[in-house]
Amino acid sequence: MEDGQEWCLQCGAGVPGSLATRSPSWRATATVITATAVLALGAATAAYAALTQPTSTVNRQVTVAQIPATTPTTPATAATPAPTPTPTPTPTTSTPTASTPVPPPTDVKPPKIPLTVTPTPKSTSTTKATSTPSIPPPAPKTSTPKASKPKSEPQLTPVLLDTNAVTTYNPSGYPPETFGDPSLAIDGDTATAWTARVDPALAPKMAAGLVIDMNAPQKLAALELISSTPGMTVQVFGANGTAPPATITAPGWVALSQPAVEKERHARIKLTGSSAAFQFVVLWITGVPAGSVGTAQAPGSVAVNELEALSAS
Repeated sequence: MEDGQEWCLQCGAGVPGSLATRSPSWRATATVITATAVLALGAATAAYAALTQPTSTVNRQVTVAQIPATTPTTPATAATPAPTPTPTPTPTTSTPTASTPVPPPTDVKPPKIPLTVTPTPKSTSTTKATSTPSIPPPAPKTSTPKASKPKSEPQLTPVLLDTNAVTTYNPSGYPPETFGDPSLAIDGDTATAWTARVDPALAPKMAAGLVIDMNAPQKLAALELISSTPGMTVQVFGANGTAPPATITAPGWVALSQPAVEKERHARIKLTGSSAAFQFVVLWITGVPAGSVGTAQAPGSVAVNELEALSAS
């Protein structure tokens, strides 16, 4: 050994007078024995406790990975919101109680999670180019001449007649029984009428009428005719003198209207042929409607229910 070396590196012997050559003390021996006994007693106590204590089991928690749902792709025109992160559930560990033993868990297989992939919807909205119809320019305004107001017709006044002012005009000399009572044409009752029988040999032509005697010349504007046999062809003539002309073709008669078919039951015949005043006015019938022709065994007839002379006031 070298100077200062207390142990031999080959045989392990110590330098005389060092700790290795000193005789062991009884105190050190007692201390070692006591420590050994304490350790043995503690080991025995721990072994007994381990044998008597129930086996503790810790539940195993199986964490299944969450598969985030596939978000359908929105059209390019819409803004895609950022997906919200799904929080990972924190595994919890249940601590078994000492009184109730928990059986060890069997092999737990994670449940199968179907992987559903939502197909990306196709954009169905297709923008079609629509042509804007052209609006034609407004048409230029043209001034429309105002229509002239029609002149108001003069107010017509009925002429007051005597009860015998109307007579049958029969220049052809038909039998008197061919005609009815002429006074019924001015009695103011439309249910009564003067009638004239139709000659089947002349039908649908006729040559008869009614004469109004106004006792003095008057300027007439119209004749009001009400007939239950509409469709007669009539014409109005006027004359002056002491008596009506014997025939309708006599020079004394002046035509006050043109021949016209009065198809209405109530008709107004305007007198515009002359501005002169006349005492005698005749309603001359030259044609009958088809429904009034009749036959030789049952001849038809025409009727004048009311006849009124109107003057311009």
